[in-house]
Amino acid sequence: MKNILTILSFLFIASLSYGQSPTYDDLKILYADANYEKLAKVASGYTEKDKTKKDILPYIWLSKGLYKISLSGTDNEKFKNAYKDAIKYLSKGIKYDLKYNEGSTIAEHKEFIDEFQLSLFEVIDNEVSDENFRRAYGWCIKYQKITTNKIGVKYMMGACKYSDQDKPTARTLWQEADKMLKELTTTDGWSEADLKMFKLGLLSSAEALKKTRQGDKARALLNKTAQWFEEDADWKERYDEIVN
Repeated sequence: MKNILTILSFLFIASLSYGQSPTYDDLKILYADANYEKLAKVASGYTEKDKTKKDILPYIWLSKGLYKISLSGTDNEKFKNAYKDAIKYLSKGIKYDLKYNEGSTIAEHKEFIDEFQLSLFEVIDNEVSDENFRRAYGWCIKYQKITTNKIGVKYMMGACKYSDQDKPTARTLWQEADKMLKELTTTDGWSEADLKMFKLGLLSSAEALKKTRQGDKARALLNKTAQWFEEDADWKERYDEIVN
């Protein structure tokens, strides 16, 4: 009887271990060794296997590898779209994590996600500065896939569409952003990029409205959001330029 209980206990423990997701130490080692192309290959394999294709970590490590490749460059034709592919896989990882783990896994990789978001924000900011609103809008679509704080990018998308003469779509996007604004209680815990996107989206929207002689609407938008930027000298300067 004692032997039977021992065997049953062993089988129970083994079944628990079998049901647990891998720790993906191999991916961690490849990343630490800066072997990013192999990391991308191995992580991609996990995302295609039935047993692991809904695990979050392979998507995050795959995104990390592709992002590093996009920074360092490569002659490998497979990675010619490494940056955009990094966005795609990070988006999938975030989607699965929010669905199955309430975002706990991505929280552990916040440093990487913050860095990636900031790099994408800079791309958008540059396009806006050059008045390439269609290109900026395309990058905004990608940005909203790798953030859980979408209000800033919604305002930015509205500004891009308005500046590109698609006013109906702009109004729809601004209405969605306004609805989010009513529910916003804090920006604590936001990434630097999300905060910058919020500011850029608001200022760009107000500027777009002012250019079409809707100064009252521009002023109203900035006035109802000024509380989030009370200590920001740049905000105050640009506020004065738009409102006055």
